[in-house]
Amino acid sequence: MGRVVCVASLLVLSSVWMVQTVPVLLEPFIPTKENFDLDQFMGRWNEVAVVSTCPHYMQRKRRNPIIVALELQHGASDGNFTMTATGFRNGSCHQTSTDYRLTNTTGRFFHHVARFRADVDSFVVHYKHDEYAVIRLLSIEQPSGNKTTTFKLYSRRMSVGAAVLGDFKALVRQHGVSDVAIIMNRNKGVCVPGERAHGRHSSTSTSSPSHSNELRGHLHAETTDRCLYESVTGCACTPCLASVFFFPGGGK
Repeated sequence: MGRVVCVASLLVLSSVWMVQTVPVLLEPFIPTKENFDLDQFMGRWNEVAVVSTCPHYMQRKRRNPIIVALELQHGASDGNFTMTATGFRNGSCHQTSTDYRLTNTTGRFFHHVARFRADVDSFVVHYKHDEYAVIRLLSIEQPSGNKTTTFKLYSRRMSVGAAVLGDFKALVRQHGVSDVAIIMNRNKGVCVPGERAHGRHSSTSTSSPSHSNELRGHLHAETTDRCLYESVTGCACTPCLASVFFFPGGGK
């Protein structure tokens, strides 16, 4: 009898130890693409569509829905890679980059944005290495705990086929997001860092009231665009996270 009690006690203690040492998943399990190959995932992508649960980001994104070119390259170590983004902001072409850390789950990546104290997990949920990739992002901002879910559609070209877009819409609907809200980014042409779009330069020297109003409008638009540009997981201009890589690295 004493042996039985002893064994039972050991089992209870073992169970308690397991409960204390096994990490608790704070978010529901998100399956990633089977047979994901990181080497094949590297290279050039274009962000052609996006939808987010952050209404403030969506409002700003609709004002300037541009395709952002993404270049993924292996990092200095086997545990990370770099995403370089190139796109237009305020009429000029800009480029920035973000370092991503690999996790123990294939097809799942992580990065932290110290400026906004935000953690971002990225999941490759659907993928065909020579055609398209669907990324789901979960962002948590501290100390507010604000959470944002974002779905992004990448393409090796400047567009995707109807079947791929249909699958993307279906996935979004499955997670309670209306596919009507999906923003299709537009191709603004070749973006060379440092150059202005279409070669247009503004040159005004008047200080008339109408010019002042125009200048204020320009500064407002510039602030809006900068908010997007600096937003990896959020922007100081918004009360919620904008976990979309409008320009990865801008929030650092």
